[in-house]
Amino acid sequence: MSYFRIQLVRSAIGLPRRTTNVLKALGLKKRMGTVFHPVTQSTAGQIMKVKELVTVEEVAERKTKQEVHLERKPDPGYYVESRGVDGL
Repeated sequence: MSYFRIQLVRSAIGLPRRTTNVLKALGLKKRMGTVFHPVTQSTAGQIMKVKELVTVEEVAERKTKQEVHLERKPDPGYYVESRGVDGL
């Protein structure tokens, strides 16, 4: 089964209530928030109503909140190869 990965990219501040209600129905609350929904016609219709505010990908499996967080986490910028002579 495939899923839509929907990420809210733009804020809904100042938009009509109908648009914000669609975002609530999709489960999008904050900017850069990500939700997964199964691929259905009703979900696709909701996405089309807010297509200017979201990015959508079709993925094979759903990810947990922790997996999405780790995916977005940047590399530290350095790697520790050895801790020295003492092992500290």
